[in-house]
Amino acid sequence: MTDPVENTWEPVTRLGHMVLNEEITSMEDALNSGLPLKEPEIVDHLLPGIEDRVLDINMVQRMTDSGRRVKFRCCVAIGDKTEFIGYAESRETQVGAAIQKAVAAAKLNIIQVPHGSGSWESRSADPHSLAMKTKGKSGSVIVELFPAPAGLGLAAAPTVKTILELAGIQDAWTKSYGKTRTTMNLAKATFNALDNASQFRSANNQRAISSRQETN
Repeated sequence: MTDPVENTWEPVTRLGHMVLNEEITSMEDALNSGLPLKEPEIVDHLLPGIEDRVLDINMVQRMTDSGRRVKFRCCVAIGDKTEFIGYAESRETQVGAAIQKAVAAAKLNIIQVPHGSGSWESRSADPHSLAMKTKGKSGSVIVELFPAPAGLGLAAAPTVKTILELAGIQDAWTKSYGKTRTTMNLAKATFNALDNASQFRSANNQRAISSRQETN
């Protein structure tokens, strides 16, 4: 069966053309290419099984000269349940439009989460957890993620657990501080914690690439 994205998608960026022409065949290569990710279709093409979860929807109001304007604010997380995760928020006058806009934005905000077995309680050859402790912040909320031994599961609040599951993390300890009842800040702080871990991996990748270039 042909991919409907291939039939309708006409790339407008260099990265998009490289993906459609199969010069880049994985999401990891796309993120490490150094080219900006500006087309959601790139993620659809490289990660066809990606899933999305609506974490929270709120109605927000604003007074203007013409009267009260109502919009829906939505936050969404997407992931392939192996190592890629994205998060975004959006506002629209309709709930469906807000969700679609947030999903598209999350695809442009996708990151690769490093997996490992960094718990002092047990060491495993299977990268089932995090490689190291990481922390993220959003508003008053701080989320800390810790590697856990295999079999523990995800000791986390429902919102944090959903994001970790989408990122493919099977075991983790978590701590959160601040006004954690604010779902959007809790979700964004969790994503920021995973993003901080991915930045460490990206730095290692860049050093490895530079080392290979100097050797050649």
